[in-house]
Amino acid sequence: MTRGARNPAMGATSLRDSLSGAAAGSAPDADVIGSVYVDAAHLAKLEFQARGLGFVRPAPVRSVLAGAHASRLRGRGLNFEEIRAYLPGDDVRHLDWRASLRQGKPLVRTYTEERDRPLLMVVDQRIGMFFGSRRAFKSVVAAELAALAIWMGFQAGDRVGGVLFDDTRTIRLRPLRSRARIKALFGAIERMNRAMYAQSPARTAYGQLDAALEGVLQIASHDYLICIASDFAGAGERTQKLLRELSAHNDVVAAMVYDPLWKYMPAHRALVVSEGHLQVELRIQNERVRAPLTSLFEGRTAEVAQLLAASGVPLMPVSTAEPTVEQVRRLFGARTRPVQGSGL
Repeated sequence: MTRGARNPAMGATSLRDSLSGAAAGSAPDADVIGSVYVDAAHLAKLEFQARGLGFVRPAPVRSVLAGAHASRLRGRGLNFEEIRAYLPGDDVRHLDWRASLRQGKPLVRTYTEERDRPLLMVVDQRIGMFFGSRRAFKSVVAAELAALAIWMGFQAGDRVGGVLFDDTRTIRLRPLRSRARIKALFGAIERMNRAMYAQSPARTAYGQLDAALEGVLQIASHDYLICIASDFAGAGERTQKLLRELSAHNDVVAAMVYDPLWKYMPAHRALVVSEGHLQVELRIQNERVRAPLTSLFEGRTAEVAQLLAASGVPLMPVSTAEPTVEQVRRLFGARTRPVQGSGL
């Protein structure tokens, strides 16, 4: 587990260094909101940037939901209404052949689309997410992903809720269609996010990911849309089993948040990492140090991708180096032009 990194591209200080003296629960400076920490106001502002994005409407070819992934997202369910006589223009796929044979005339089954499909956002705020070398910490990216998904669901008319977890606790908020629920979600994310700090004695609780997914199972019975934002630290066989159970009756999408430092390590600088009270300098200019670290990252990424594929869950890799909104637009495909005044 690492907390913060001194990035050569950022000069003498890093994101972590800017908060090295911050205490748990203290209010961060405004200039670190959106990079090291988030607050409810920052997440609320993403409402306008989520416009034009959606999970289940016809996705452009460039969307992560196009092709193989499209069939995995079922969208809203259908409620059976009645069997009635066939009328010109009715979809012949809705013909009820058994009833038609019994009555001696063509009959069709009619359905209405369910009013909404609950969205449940799973947000990882464990101490291992308190790391970033470029634009933002992984914990910030996960929070921004959660906010965008919540706004996408809310704008589609769906109920929204969440399962939020850190190293010691899990918070469950059942889906409701109300701005009060969104406010409660963003407030809970902010409190978990601000509880992390560089000198924290906390250690990543790898079992918390599975505990959070077990909590999701207790809420999501069927026809939910479940979005997970995490680095998937600690994912294993139990995680795969839980994801399979969830995806059997629900739609599940996983965003794996990663920092590109581990993939593209500078070959000419040393890297200082911290685990709270201790700091270690990794001389990554030495190939014998850099190569094993790069191999470890690539191997772990491949393991998570394989685990998700075996669970039938689409994987979205999301980097800390690029703006979260831009990555989501690229992955899902924007359907309308950006709203004027939204900053896009």
